[in-house]
Amino acid sequence: MTVRQLVDELNLSVFCLNKDEEIIGVYCCDLLSNALVKLCKQNVWITVMNNVNVAAVAYNNCVACVLLAEGVKPDKQFFERAKEHGVNVLGTNDSTYEIATKLGNVILQIIVFISLTFPKVYGIINRLN
Repeated sequence: MTVRQLVDELNLSVFCLNKDEEIIGVYCCDLLSNALVKLCKQNVWITVMNNVNVAAVAYNNCVACVLLAEGVKPDKQFFERAKEHGVNVLGTNDSTYEIATKLGNVILQIIVFISLTFPKVYGIINRLN
């Protein structure tokens, strides 16, 4: 799934969409030090923090996008830094829990589709994990 597909699937607001990154994981955190260590490349980072340091951590960790929950909007410095460094920033009025659950359901639908459409390939991938 790509960031653009995520936007369309969950009807998200777009504050800054620089490139349509592939999404391979999700991380929910409102503590910069944890996010800096635990965020993985191409993750969706769900948070309510909206300061310039979020853009820096997102850029450093090569996230697919930052998803601001609870109606939070990026402040001016955050927006400018995100745009400058190519960090995708999305938004939703949902709580962190609500949007994480919706995202989990979308991912589950994709896994079910793949397992039913390509059962042999899914079986091989599943054994590798």
